[in-house]
Amino acid sequence: MAPIHSAMSSLRDQIASCEAQLQDLRSQLAEAESHREPSHIMSFEHLSHDMDTGVPDDIRAEVLSALCQSKDVEHPTKTWPLEKHEYKRYGRQLIMPEIGLQGQLRLKASSVLIVGVGGLGCPAAAYLAGAGIGTIGLVDEDTVEESNLHRQILHSTGKVGMTKVKSAIDYLSSLNPNVRYVPYLSRLGPDTALETFQSYDVVLDCTDNPASRYLISDTCVLLGKPLVSASALRTEGQLMVLNNPPRPSGDTQGGPCYRCVFPKPPPAESVVSCGDGGILGPVVGVMGVLQALEAIKIIAKGIEQPSLSTDVMETDGMATCNGGKPQSTTIEPPSLLLFSAYSNPSFRSIKLRGRKPKCTACSTHATVTCNALIAGSLDYEEFCGAVTPINALSPKERISADNYARIRTGANPFTGTKASSDSHVLVDVREKVQFDLCNLEGSLNIPFSVVSGTPIPPMNGNDGQTPEERWISQLRNLPEKKPIFVVCKLGNDSQLTVRKMKELGLDDDGKRWIGDIKGGLKAWRENVDPDFPEY
Repeated sequence: MAPIHSAMSSLRDQIASCEAQLQDLRSQLAEAESHREPSHIMSFEHLSHDMDTGVPDDIRAEVLSALCQSKDVEHPTKTWPLEKHEYKRYGRQLIMPEIGLQGQLRLKASSVLIVGVGGLGCPAAAYLAGAGIGTIGLVDEDTVEESNLHRQILHSTGKVGMTKVKSAIDYLSSLNPNVRYVPYLSRLGPDTALETFQSYDVVLDCTDNPASRYLISDTCVLLGKPLVSASALRTEGQLMVLNNPPRPSGDTQGGPCYRCVFPKPPPAESVVSCGDGGILGPVVGVMGVLQALEAIKIIAKGIEQPSLSTDVMETDGMATCNGGKPQSTTIEPPSLLLFSAYSNPSFRSIKLRGRKPKCTACSTHATVTCNALIAGSLDYEEFCGAVTPINALSPKERISADNYARIRTGANPFTGTKASSDSHVLVDVREKVQFDLCNLEGSLNIPFSVVSGTPIPPMNGNDGQTPEERWISQLRNLPEKKPIFVVCKLGNDSQLTVRKMKELGLDDDGKRWIGDIKGGLKAWRENVDPDFPEY
């Protein structure tokens, strides 16, 4: 009997020990549940290991079951629609009735594509990321240059040479890491536009050339995407919200597209870039911020369900254009917002008409289709008259920067005499503000805007001469054999000026040599004087 009593006593001791340990664990669990402190609970793995020896399976199972319940307490079912940090991050806009909780949820669930990460795209991206847009796509093939930094606020000196998209994502990720950023490092073209645009809700056109604007607008019409388009040059900018609501082609209730406002592109030679015309940083910044604002307004209000073109296309995972039924929403009438930094008032709004009845993109007569876009039959460069390098003069009418430098210091091949300060005339046709920045010593400034706007004078002398034509008399009074060299920034305006001078008879029937310096002052800096300023 003694062994039996000994075994029973041992079992009682083990049970008592386990019951005490179980009670202690239950106390810890109750305390943890009241304080929600994870550190007060033993890990399952540690407890299981400690109880592997000497603890009956049923008791161990009860303890582990209790701890499993505690795990559920530590990770309760989500109660609030936004994360705790999101309430704090977006709180200032959440309390506005224009946004509110529903608007913020729409922003979080939305996606915006920004085409162009320059002066417009940088401020637009920053404010969209700050507002909590769920996904932001960035399209740009360019790299950061030093000349970008005065206006493209996402880039910095240390990022010169980096791709603009990577530079922008680095900045935006530090601003709001909760947003998903999608890079597109290739140039947008008709063959990639549909595939790129298809997964986004709103598109921002932040480009700087007509061909891209027409392509972006056409793609948005085909895929049923609202488009926020802006541009800026010098001290002025303009903004439009297009294809809003995004109704199918032929539906007159849809918003106008870019072709409705501008059926024909401007003459290619009239298109001025920021590099040629200049841009004030805050001006393009204002327009980019306004683009972000319009996108936020569209999304927070609720985007009408896209109602796409009836042109059905499905190939290689690209967008599928099919019909759809739009939901009823109140849409602001289309308008063109004009901004001028030096005008009073600075803003003017012009009411736009609806869709044009015969628009080639959004009317019943539309010829722009998904298939045409993919097939490459829509040549946007040709439609806009892509500017090719000007070649208006013969080789005999042009001289290299190196050879002109020799003329300035050596013999004059046109007169056979030793070169001197007055052996020839150098005409600089840049605008006065550029001429004042830097110029070659002894050059005469006659702006191209004056030259190109000068009419051919009547045959009977100077009748009808205007102040703008006085430069003609000034050059006519030069000695017959004194040659005239013309220079500009890049070597384009100078060629057109030479041609205009000859039309005006300033070459005295071929007795006076008139020609331009190939490559302009850029070539002078690269080949002759590296210290000549670059701007």
